[in-house]
Amino acid sequence: MGHHSEAFIGIDTAKLRNAVAIAEAGRRGEVWYLGEVDTSEAATRKLVARLAAKYSKLTFCHEAGPTGYGLHRLIESLGHTCTVVAPSLIPKKAGDRVKTNRRDAEGLAKLLRAGELTSVWFPTSGTRRCGS
Repeated sequence: MGHHSEAFIGIDTAKLRNAVAIAEAGRRGEVWYLGEVDTSEAATRKLVARLAAKYSKLTFCHEAGPTGYGLHRLIESLGHTCTVVAPSLIPKKAGDRVKTNRRDAEGLAKLLRAGELTSVWFPTSGTRRCGS
């Protein structure tokens, strides 16, 4: 399979399965829902490898949340950019009240492609907690 230029991947994280959507580069690039992927490291590595075989550049994002920053660290360790976004900083359309994992992942992918997301500071693996 040939390489396409670039893909922006939005991940709606959860405890057991992550919803994944892809927005291809360009204003008219296709946006599609890939589906749900287990949160295990092996499943994430497989997903990233599969996407890297198709696209020359991958950029990921996901919301900050209770699942921590392990996903971010894993994706960055595989050589790709990953942005962590505060849910309160994600632009929302007025009147858009329906919330599903699929819609959230697709929205993240589109906003990432448009450059509309603001990343948050997060602790690196070397950052110490206060009092430790």
